[in-house]
Amino acid sequence: MSEPSGWRRFSAALAVAASATAVHAGDAAPATPLSLDIDGEVHVTNNAAHTAYHFTEAQLLKLPVHAISTSTAWTPRSTFTGPLLSDVLKAVGAYGHEIEIHTLDDYVCDVPVADAERYGVVLAYAMNGQRLKVSNYGPLFLIYPRDQYPQELVGAAGDAKFAWQIKSMTIKR
Repeated sequence: MSEPSGWRRFSAALAVAASATAVHAGDAAPATPLSLDIDGEVHVTNNAAHTAYHFTEAQLLKLPVHAISTSTAWTPRSTFTGPLLSDVLKAVGAYGHEIEIHTLDDYVCDVPVADAERYGVVLAYAMNGQRLKVSNYGPLFLIYPRDQYPQELVGAAGDAKFAWQIKSMTIKR
């Protein structure tokens, strides 16, 4: 992790407060277009250098949609929807063991590729039927079924896996 989880939580609280203020004031920001870049240990690429795969919004929305209803350290129990992380990894032919996640606010964390199958992790673009915006964890929020695995996913180590504002991933060996 590149910053302490306490700072991340503080930043999240500020972002949510700013979002609530903007919505209350009638200045609701539009949803940020979905996109995701994946590089590293992948077999399928679509960029000119053949080093990465760029998912457009249309491509992400075409993937099968799954839902997880769970709470997080930052949200009450909610229903998060989006593609399974395992489906995203399969689409690019990922063959590494670790995923380095990069976010819009320069947060970086690593999660095991094995978590995708073990927990049925969702790369959520909606919460309770509403598209996620940058001001409320969007455009993409990595969601684990925290309530189903409290012994494994509650606490600092589990919280660190819940990355939001995801822009890219690097698959590592």
